[in-house]
Amino acid sequence: MTIAAGDKAPNFDLPTDGDGTLKLKDCRGSKLVLYFYPKDDTPGCTMEAQAFRDRIRDFQKAGAVVVGVSKDSVKRHDGFKAKHKLPFALVSDAEGTLCRAYGVWVKKKLYGREYMGIDRATFLIDDQGVVRKAWRKVKVKGHVDDVLDAVKAL
Repeated sequence: MTIAAGDKAPNFDLPTDGDGTLKLKDCRGSKLVLYFYPKDDTPGCTMEAQAFRDRIRDFQKAGAVVVGVSKDSVKRHDGFKAKHKLPFALVSDAEGTLCRAYGVWVKKKLYGREYMGIDRATFLIDDQGVVRKAWRKVKVKGHVDDVLDAVKAL
């Protein structure tokens, strides 16, 4: 399944860091930046999380909530969030249901080896639960600025 601009965002009800839970409907009334990343505490994922962290006030001023999603456990998210002082929720999609719903659980290749993993992607969802923009195969550098521009334009 692949989600694109104009599609209704798939519902979810998943655990987050801090032993919380997050549902799509909890974000209604706000713009939602839902970003998928491969793994906590890896170089690219850390840079991306820090970039969102550093611009979080700008996202909040624009009426947006930022949420990160990976298959890491809640415990691992707790450590990652504390280590990098991340001021937004990290969803644990351990079973990969949300990753599959958004089409980011894909076959990848590294050093000639094939494996399944999360394709770095971000989705901007409006206050009514409709996907307004999708970024796939994200390159970390400059990405957060692009997302913020789109949030402000929505």
